[in-house]
Amino acid sequence: MPFIGSLSLLLSTRLSAAATKLKRNLRVFLLLSVIFFFIILRFVVSLFNFLSDPKLRRVGKQHYDKISILIPARNEADNILTLLNSILDQDHPEYEVIILDDNSTDDTYRICQRFANAHPRFSVIKGEPLPDGWLGKNFACHQLAQQATGEYLLFIDADTRIAPGLLNSALHRMQLRKLNLLSVFADAEMRTLAELTVTPLTHYLLLNLLPLQLIYLVKNKIIAEASGQFMLFDAAHYRTNQWHTAVKHKVVEDVDIMRLVKQRKLNGEALLANGLFSSRNFKTYGDAVNGLSRGVLSAFNYNVLSLLFYLIILLGGPLMVVATLDLSLIMFMCGLIILGRIMISLSARQSAWRNMLLHPIQMLNLMLIAFLAIQRYLTKTTVWKGRRV
Repeated sequence: MPFIGSLSLLLSTRLSAAATKLKRNLRVFLLLSVIFFFIILRFVVSLFNFLSDPKLRRVGKQHYDKISILIPARNEADNILTLLNSILDQDHPEYEVIILDDNSTDDTYRICQRFANAHPRFSVIKGEPLPDGWLGKNFACHQLAQQATGEYLLFIDADTRIAPGLLNSALHRMQLRKLNLLSVFADAEMRTLAELTVTPLTHYLLLNLLPLQLIYLVKNKIIAEASGQFMLFDAAHYRTNQWHTAVKHKVVEDVDIMRLVKQRKLNGEALLANGLFSSRNFKTYGDAVNGLSRGVLSAFNYNVLSLLFYLIILLGGPLMVVATLDLSLIMFMCGLIILGRIMISLSARQSAWRNMLLHPIQMLNLMLIAFLAIQRYLTKTTVWKGRRV
């Protein structure tokens, strides 16, 4: 009997250990399944964007509709002449350019006024004091729209540059697809190591999270994205809906306008610049981190938990896979990440090998950007160009 009792105890212990191991293995399996589901999902999104190639196409057909090019400028003395000179190189014959100096503290107004005096299609106005309930850029765009006389309104940031053929190609796309809003994501100009470790994250998040073609194809406002650097509207619908007035208090007004466009059953589309439009958004590491932290939450509809979950999967997931020491799983994961990064880089007209080399540093910067975005969103301390937003 003692022998049987000892045997029963040993068997019970072994079964309990086996059950514990099975449960642990099951948890590990489920966790790895979740991680690989999202790795594969992000890869599929990147692949879709790469194959669908959502870019603004250069066209030869000439259009003659008048475009009002509207430029809000606040402390852009170092940048704006690059944009103004690039506008002169356009082949589109019908346009006007209106620059609004948004209470700059540098020489922006004087530089623009001197340029306008030499080029009759250009004019510059002084912005009114910012009223309560408005954010600075939104109010500047609203004022510009009141002065415009074109059939199309193009709001474009002062730190950008346009290539010959942009205006004509954008107009062609608007009319071809009967768009009420066309937004274009600028190609990124990067000259320093600091820029290379932060700026590519804009396209990485964009092309890793959202199939761009769905913005036009799916009419639900949930599928929405846009770039405030380039927003082209048909003037009639703009004046009817007063888009910037509708989002006057919104920090990331571009995405909110696209949502409103789709909510009102109108057509909106967002495309990659394809060499027709570029910007050197940030010249220092601090500017880049602060600039991206201002808008990263908009990609997650301002849901902090969604952003945190994304970061856990994006950054923690690969570490958990590596911890398994399973070479086949590690190689499979690395293959998906590398291929995805190559496709995103090529779509964004960036160096694939450089982005792969800097990928770990970029991911660390993404963690910092997300932390700042969440902290400033919760404490309402986001500041941009000297104003609290």
